[in-house]
Amino acid sequence: MVHYITEKPKVYIETTVVSYLVARPSNDVTVSDRQQATRRLWEEYSDAFEFVTSDIVLEEAERGDPREAERRITLLDDLRILPLSLEAAALAHKLIDEGTVLPQFLPDAQHIAIAVVYNIEYLVSWNYKHIVNETKRQHITDVCLSAGYRPTTLCTPAALMEEIQMKEQPEPQTDPILEECYRMKAEFAAQFNSIEELYDYLKAKEKKRRAQGKIYIDPPPPPAEQSE
Repeated sequence: MVHYITEKPKVYIETTVVSYLVARPSNDVTVSDRQQATRRLWEEYSDAFEFVTSDIVLEEAERGDPREAERRITLLDDLRILPLSLEAAALAHKLIDEGTVLPQFLPDAQHIAIAVVYNIEYLVSWNYKHIVNETKRQHITDVCLSAGYRPTTLCTPAALMEEIQMKEQPEPQTDPILEECYRMKAEFAAQFNSIEELYDYLKAKEKKRRAQGKIYIDPPPPPAEQSE
């Protein structure tokens, strides 16, 4: 009898997800709902998916409140890491050039590009500004397809668990968890003037983490050039 091994779908865990996991319980209904959905995905669906992350997530997660940063890194510690590749850097360039992500938020473009280049089935995030933005989703899909890649499904933890398309609600007027994430992201993004600088920085970090025993996933071969 032939036995077939079915590989679990991979889920890219973006910075906002672990931030909701470690934050103190909120009295705000919207924030609390997001925290509960995130924890449910993390605790109840780890057998259904393989959660993966990237060096960019690790770099962003190290910022902000030191105690919460330590907890974020601890949660990410056992996940396999997707290293930045030249193909992902090129796709991030294209996403920015096509206006799907503003240049000052290039790490968010790189989150998307890394997930797409590595053929990751899902990218989960609560970043409504640049990643799980309903108005930008089709544009992102079109850019990825034009570059020869199968798009990654960009969704919130709640949408992934429900396996349905969900229409994102506006962010609450005050969401301290997201605001802290945005500050962390801005702090990280401000270090770089180009994707090339980000690439060099993350490659140096990758070398250091590999030496520490972190497990990385090798990038797949680039897609064949589309025929004329």
